Amino acid sequence: MKALVFYAPEDVRVEDVPEPEVGPGEVKIRVRNCSTCGTDVKIFHNGHQNLSPPRIIGHEIAGEVVATGDGVEGWSEGDRVQVIAAVPCGDCYECSRGWMEVCQNQTSMGYQYSGGFAEYMIVPREVMKVDGLNRIPEGVGFDEASAAEPLACAINAQSILGIEEGDTVVVFGAGPIGAMHIRLARANGAGRVFLIDVNAERLKMTADAVHPEEVIDGSQVDVVEKVKELTDGRGADCVITATAANIAQEQAIEMAARNGRISFFGGLPKTNPTITCDSNLVHYRQLRIFGANGSAPHHNKEALRRIASGEVPVKDLITERIPLTDVLDAFGIVKRGEAIKVTIEP
Repeated sequence: MKALVFYAPEDVRVEDVPEPEVGPGEVKIRVRNCSTCGTDVKIFHNGHQNLSPPRIIGHEIAGEVVATGDGVEGWSEGDRVQVIAAVPCGDCYECSRGWMEVCQNQTSMGYQYSGGFAEYMIVPREVMKVDGLNRIPEGVGFDEASAAEPLACAINAQSILGIEEGDTVVVFGAGPIGAMHIRLARANGAGRVFLIDVNAERLKMTADAVHPEEVIDGSQVDVVEKVKELTDGRGADCVITATAANIAQEQAIEMAARNGRISFFGGLPKTNPTITCDSNLVHYRQLRIFGANGSAPHHNKEALRRIASGEVPVKDLITERIPLTDVLDAFGIVKRGEAIKVTIEP
């Protein structure tokens, strides 16, 4: 079969590999869609400490069951499925408390296990153990289901953030996850939503799709002053930094209103992971700053439900569809911000 195999940073090849065989406790799927994200671009250029080459990468996966291994019950050939990306162990202290998104033994599809940039893929026992293979609801396409994983991450972050009815919400980052955050925030009761980015073309493309109340080009204006101006000096109730930018986290603290909540959604580069924080702003404004790490299996199920119900549409956010043979083109498109969401169709 065809697959995209990572050997080393910038040594990533589409090649013929043996089609995998299903083992006990496993499920084999035919991949129908595997969507891309910024993490894939980082892996392409830099690799990852948890990725052992050679490895088939890709972690936003949807497909259909073609075979089941011994001991697998409840799944049949032809079932339409979505696969979690982050795989909790199910046994550690965090998992026992229901905090599977911060499992200390977490593994991932496309890192420790072969991923979805391939014609066929094995869903490992570790995924089956934690109920990480999900049925795609009727009326939801494979393409939409492949976007459930990033939406699940946004659901995790916003469940921690606690958006309340009528809140003014600011989203930093006009990528696909920023677009999903805007739609999810509205579904969660937000009032006005502002979108900030420094790439004017990407900002327009995403704004045309999700229609925030205000679009703020951070390359042209002081974003903190602009948000305060738009809120009569009060600031934003909730701020989500869906971008790997140190300055965005600093500005989020500065623009947050009294009793405001901030989600540090996007991680920072490991070579530059620190920010300058005015602790007195946090103290006197009674701010709450939250981290958000990926998602748990139940967040993926909620993502599929919200897509199916129409609460959080994702189909129109998929603006590029590329065959597996041309998958390397997708990395450049994502890096340059020329599409909202790019999906690969083996």
